[in-house]
Amino acid sequence: MNNIAILYQAQCPPSIDGVQKPMKPGGYSDSGADIAFQLIKNNIDVLTPIKNPNLNLDKDWVFPDTKNGIELALNHGANIFWLNTVLYKNHPIESFLDRGIEIVGQIPETVGVFDDKMVTNNLLKSNQIPIPKNELITSTNFNDLSLDFPLVLKPIRGRGSQGVTKIDSQNELIACLNKLFSEGTFGNLAYVEPFLNGQEITITVMPKGNYIINNTEEFFSRPWCLPAVKRFNHNNGIAPYNGVVAVMENSEVLSDDELLTNEIQEVYKHCIKAAELIEIKAPIRIDCRANKQGKYFLFDLNMKPNMTGPSRPHRKNQDSLTLLSARKIGWNYFDLLSNILNLKWKASDK
Repeated sequence: MNNIAILYQAQCPPSIDGVQKPMKPGGYSDSGADIAFQLIKNNIDVLTPIKNPNLNLDKDWVFPDTKNGIELALNHGANIFWLNTVLYKNHPIESFLDRGIEIVGQIPETVGVFDDKMVTNNLLKSNQIPIPKNELITSTNFNDLSLDFPLVLKPIRGRGSQGVTKIDSQNELIACLNKLFSEGTFGNLAYVEPFLNGQEITITVMPKGNYIINNTEEFFSRPWCLPAVKRFNHNNGIAPYNGVVAVMENSEVLSDDELLTNEIQEVYKHCIKAAELIEIKAPIRIDCRANKQGKYFLFDLNMKPNMTGPSRPHRKNQDSLTLLSARKIGWNYFDLLSNILNLKWKASDK
């Protein structure tokens, strides 16, 4: 019997070379509970830490991603672990991979590498994938930048649009950097890139594998893209963090005609190539933005897209960007989750 345990982030990831990825409040326990409730509702065997979880208490439905939390799930009979958490090298789950468990999610060490946006940018650039020009920035080199304003200031290991700021002048840059570095939320490094004033889209890339689409099984020999979602109602040029504004309020799938344009088909190819380079095991989300000429650049590769969904009565507006996209190909929330579940892997498969 397959027994699924869903892990949430219970602890902050380690700082790497002075760079910190901050925790999301609740550690993705909200989306973890959404996933658990939806699977259970569809008769999938999901374990919970307590016998009768409260519909409104997220952590009643998910296990912490600590050594004790994973052992608790194993003692409950878990043999599939859904890693709905931030991963990194030496994450506690790595100590259990040799026990024959199956995993839904990325390889932890891979996430640790590519959560560093400068590393990812360099990889993409070296493989002729279009990214905006960028420069690493510290507390001492901000007067030596060669890029012209307006710029976008970003954390090295950020999460969505948290900490991302459009910068219009040198004085504004200095003020924002002083704030960013003094707070220490993201560590002591950041980077800047030119502000692109064209349309912003988000593309979910699915791994190669078997899928059920329109009641038919299809095998994809390469990663593939769900339909692109456009973002709007930006705040000073930046899409608001989804913890503040639900994505359903500022996002929608492109029209059929827009999806068929050469520009979109071209950026799909680049996203697929990026996914192959990092050998994804689960969905990733890539944010892209166009310049004045309509050419798209990949500006943020998210190894753990949010998987919130409208499974519980008080969460009906919680479609994630990936779910918005999935609906375009006929999937509901359960269809999306069950197809992701089918991507599960063992350490011996790596």
